Amino acid sequence: MLSGPTKGYLCVIAAAVMWASSGTAGKALFQIGVDPFEMVQIRVTLSALILLALFGFFQKQRLRIRTKEIVYFLVLGMVTSGLHLSYFYAISKIQVAAAILLEYLAPILVVFYSICFWKERISTIKILALLLSILGCYLVVGGYNLGLEQTNRIGILWGLSAAASFAAYTLLGERGMHRYSPWTVLFYALLCAALWLNVLYKPFNYIHVRYSPLDWAGFLYIAIFGTILPFGLYFVGVNHIRSTRTAITATLEPISAAFMAFFLLDEVLRLPQILGGFAVIAAIVLLQWQREQDELTPDKIRKHNNSI
Repeated sequence: MLSGPTKGYLCVIAAAVMWASSGTAGKALFQIGVDPFEMVQIRVTLSALILLALFGFFQKQRLRIRTKEIVYFLVLGMVTSGLHLSYFYAISKIQVAAAILLEYLAPILVVFYSICFWKERISTIKILALLLSILGCYLVVGGYNLGLEQTNRIGILWGLSAAASFAAYTLLGERGMHRYSPWTVLFYALLCAALWLNVLYKPFNYIHVRYSPLDWAGFLYIAIFGTILPFGLYFVGVNHIRSTRTAITATLEPISAAFMAFFLLDEVLRLPQILGGFAVIAAIVLLQWQREQDELTPDKIRKHNNSI
């Protein structure tokens, strides 16, 4: 049986891999003319409807929330819609690598907020893990060759917005899971995001657009493997290992994307990219080691020795 923290890390790693695989599908849809706003609208609406059907038939208890929590979920839904929109608008304007690099500034924001407002204990190990994850992400996506100063400025702004949204999504999600299961939080986040997006744009306009069965297969893939499963697993991870460790561990997404491109598309991985991958893995190992050290308090060691 897996321990809570181990389960948390594995869930976040799985989420990162799924997000990486769905990015290619999203880029392909943009290339055939799908508007980023409409794609996000389809993504969250389809995801919310799938979860509604599943929970309605099999786990109705996951649909129950307190009336006083509606405002919280509306805010979380707004942040969720902002996260999806900013990320996909960023990759529609600039290189995918650059968009990922900017989005993964989020762990810095999560750590800063957790320390300042949630009184989370800072340590040298956490700071080192944070720096390693950011450096590793930078190297893997080839940040040293991106020339961000020459990149579309609107795209950069969208990327920075994605980072802020990702950080807010992580922190707000952790708060919600103090009272509800990760899957309940995910469902209402997506449902409220769908409500916001269908208010801001023509409701269900995409139904009248003549997308091919292959296009809808792409939408379905992104809804299930790029949204429901990874975001659900991510929230499960937050529930077990706290927002700081979760955000840092999620930087495996660009690592996964780079290695998928290597094995599936024959893209060459340069030495700095390989070193970057090892840096992110080292950050996760350090976080796990720190957790184990935190658990080895004198009282726990004494109780363990007495039980032997």
